[in-house]
Amino acid sequence: MKQINVGVLGFGTVGAGVVRLLVENRDILRSKVGADLHLKYVADIDTETDRGIALGDGVLISDAHKMLDDPETDIIVEMIGGEGIAKEFILKAIRNGKHVVTANKALIAGHGNEIVEAARQHGVDFAYEASVGGCMPIIKSVRESLVGNRIHAMTGILNGTCNYILTKITEEGSTFEDALREAQAEGFAEADPTLDVEGGDTAHKLAILNALAYGMRINLKDIYVEGITRITPLDIAFAAEFGYKVKLLAISKNRGDAVEARIHPTMIPLNNPLSNVGGSLNAVTISADAVGDMMLYGHGAGMMPTGSAVVGDIADIARNIMTGATGRIPVLSYQPEAIREVPVLPVDEIETHYYFRFAAADRPGVLSKISGILGDLGISIASVHQKGRKTEGAVPIVMLTHIAREADVRKALTEIRNLNIVCKEPVLIRIEQ
Repeated sequence: MKQINVGVLGFGTVGAGVVRLLVENRDILRSKVGADLHLKYVADIDTETDRGIALGDGVLISDAHKMLDDPETDIIVEMIGGEGIAKEFILKAIRNGKHVVTANKALIAGHGNEIVEAARQHGVDFAYEASVGGCMPIIKSVRESLVGNRIHAMTGILNGTCNYILTKITEEGSTFEDALREAQAEGFAEADPTLDVEGGDTAHKLAILNALAYGMRINLKDIYVEGITRITPLDIAFAAEFGYKVKLLAISKNRGDAVEARIHPTMIPLNNPLSNVGGSLNAVTISADAVGDMMLYGHGAGMMPTGSAVVGDIADIARNIMTGATGRIPVLSYQPEAIREVPVLPVDEIETHYYFRFAAADRPGVLSKISGILGDLGISIASVHQKGRKTEGAVPIVMLTHIAREADVRKALTEIRNLNIVCKEPVLIRIEQ
């Protein structure tokens, strides 16, 4: 039986999950792949900590270049993370003719075009299923299962930390700060959660999915990103009264000559399947011309779910090696010559429904002044709720709109904020029906 040698860069949480599967499930992998996936090296600066996995002599090394320069190592698995040394190691592995697997969404979103071109030039496979959605086979679905479809739109809950926090606020009335602390205690959030809660992690994933779905170069910088730090229990409670839940959504729509790509807290109806995705779980819905609507759902992070996706990529590459089929599936779904520059629609040009909450003075004529500004800018109000009197003299006024243009909404809110009857910054949450 053919032996295919694998080297793993990074022996942290996810790296250990990959190693565990390669070691403990070696027999089942052999029976399914038809080759022996031999773990030849694991490289990490920490070679002393016991990860509870039995490795043979000489497998765990501190010198990554020994692995990268070894002519017998066929597949390199990058589990270091970040955009610095990880990029250097991946490009070196590719130049040395080695196939590469990674879960590094930040690296792919920021430098994927360069890496994909390097893989093409050197005739190797570059696989990254685990970079989006953990164990959900979203990349495989878009690249392979939906190859005959025109994809119209994708909507996803792609960050488990944010989903966990919003679930806690929704179900228990927690504040954002308390929910974040609990997420950190449970291991769902990093000590510095900025990348998650401000939407950056989700943006990395959406940039990758856009490229796969629409035949465009990876474009991270033009995606509109808004995090969940300003979401309050009050707004989530109002959303529930109107029949909505609040989720941090990655929204992507094919507009033909442009792509709508945005990430922000969103109110979605309770009958939308995504509204029932709770805790740290992820989910993605895809709308396409042949299949209609479909949904993938599962763990988006964690040692073993992510490790499972990585090992799936290793197995795919091993099969390609055995059959001489390297490059059979284009790395970015489309053939290189078909990939083009597709502009991302500026957020000011999007049109959707909106939720507003104003803290206004408790006096006659307030509602007419606010609605007058909205009306002057063509923003039609679907419903208005004034929620009781407050002792400080301010009352919350909540409005839902019909479809409106973002630029008009922003202009209206600026004018309303400048009224002397409005006490605080207005709250805006977009609604997707």
